[in-house]
Amino acid sequence: MQQRYPLLRILADGQFHSGVALGAALGMGRSAVWKHLHALAEWDIDLHAVPGKGYRLARPVELLGHDLILNTLPPTAAATLSGLEIHQDIDSTNRYLMNKARLGAPSAQVCLAERQQAGRGRRGRDWVSPFGANIYLSLLWRFTLNAESLTGLGLVVGVAVNRALHEAGLIDAGLKWPNDILWQNRKLAGILLEMTGEISGPCAVVIGVGLNVRMPATQAIDQPWADLETALNRPVSRNQLAASLIQHIIHAIQEFELHGFNGFAQEWAQHDLANGKSVALHLPNQATVNGIGRGVDASGALLLEDHNGVHHYPYGEVSLRLMP
Repeated sequence: MQQRYPLLRILADGQFHSGVALGAALGMGRSAVWKHLHALAEWDIDLHAVPGKGYRLARPVELLGHDLILNTLPPTAAATLSGLEIHQDIDSTNRYLMNKARLGAPSAQVCLAERQQAGRGRRGRDWVSPFGANIYLSLLWRFTLNAESLTGLGLVVGVAVNRALHEAGLIDAGLKWPNDILWQNRKLAGILLEMTGEISGPCAVVIGVGLNVRMPATQAIDQPWADLETALNRPVSRNQLAASLIQHIIHAIQEFELHGFNGFAQEWAQHDLANGKSVALHLPNQATVNGIGRGVDASGALLLEDHNGVHHYPYGEVSLRLMP
């Protein structure tokens, strides 16, 4: 494991490297190099071997860099962070920061990973997290507000992610209540909020964002999905994108602490994919409610109109489906 990442740093350029050259760079014999190259298959990394040329990745990969991300952040955002960690392989960035939060870690810590073994979405779903392909980012934030005052936070983070996408050049993504960003009705990004602390007192929230950047077509995903490079039809710098996400999420949280969801309601409405559309809402008791989306209320709860009128559905263990 220790040599796998230095090996990838050499191969990241997508060029051929001979076994001899790799062994010399890593201080090991060719048989040991072959063993580590073979181990890359555990990370689903597509490696080409050509006799007489050596080894190369199927396509170059931009690995995440701690200093590069920090130096890309605006000074105010960089100064706000209490820590930035990048892991090559982790079970879940959210789980990692939740454990740190319970141990008293300070606010404004960020964890990024090249790969997640057990990435998670809402309602216990898996989040497919191949190595070096996408953004897997979690941010720990400590609020002096109580949990009841944080309604709408997930929608605010959605607005922040959409702002980062706009900055990257994608202007036609949309927001699906409560936590998804879609492009052409396919899932581009998802948000997972997890909380620890007293319901009536200060609490810590871990905000997780998974954003598809260059998802391999071979990945088995049980819903329509999109990635940013396909949407933009050009390569995307994951380091610049990670910095943009961190900046926009921090700024949105700080704005939310001052003004609540009200400061984001109009922007959310501009990108709300369910407003005025036929939707199906799946409830925790297995019941399904069909109706027309009518936006969200001041707390961020979904407004859904059926033959009995307009009803409010708060953020929780519910799932919204857009109808054809």
